[in-house]
Amino acid sequence: MDVFYGTTIPSRLNALKLRREANKARTVDALTNLAFDYSFLPFKLLTIKPSQVREEIAELLRILKSLKPRICLEIGTAGGGTLFLFAQVANPDATLISIDLPGGPFGGGYPAWKIPLYKSFARYPTQRIHLLRCNSHDQETLEMVRGTLGSRKLDFLFIDGDHSYEGVKRDFEMYSPLVRKGGIIAFHDIVSGPPENVGGVPEFWNDIKNKYKHLEIVKDPNQGGYGIGVIFV
Repeated sequence: MDVFYGTTIPSRLNALKLRREANKARTVDALTNLAFDYSFLPFKLLTIKPSQVREEIAELLRILKSLKPRICLEIGTAGGGTLFLFAQVANPDATLISIDLPGGPFGGGYPAWKIPLYKSFARYPTQRIHLLRCNSHDQETLEMVRGTLGSRKLDFLFIDGDHSYEGVKRDFEMYSPLVRKGGIIAFHDIVSGPPENVGGVPEFWNDIKNKYKHLEIVKDPNQGGYGIGVIFV
């Protein structure tokens, strides 16, 4: 049992209900719709709705579904929607690592009572989810990730944390060397928009994208933010 806003809720039952719905979702679109539309009882406002454009995250999931990543790292988890979706398309024995800074300027992190919920996102009993509630820019955090990886390399790195130019640059420089050849690095918020939403991500993306084989997943170039940039390592 966990305490949600001062009320005791059978969160285990909610987690089981979400898992049952996920097992019934046979397509990427069905999984995406589940993440966007699902709400937890008895609070309809408690959701895992991703902060991405629905069509954009679905296209990234199609790429990941073909990759079947075994080792994933997400920087910036917030409401948990993308962590849930990545677990659904990852390999049955995948290890998923989340780094999220409580009280961070972009997304704001998540409270400790959500930890059991996020742990329950594993689609298979053989998947492992590691939640690091700390600053991705700290050397200690990098060492924790390395300790979890051991001799393994990342198949997928998703950068959606500190959106300042220096912040996203530091995340890229610190964690991209951990991605294996043939792996994928994705950035969220590559489309220009309000600074409080996209920060310096569009500028950083434009500075580096032509150095790599890349793909831009953008529903509408004039949507004022969002968009996912993918680098193929």
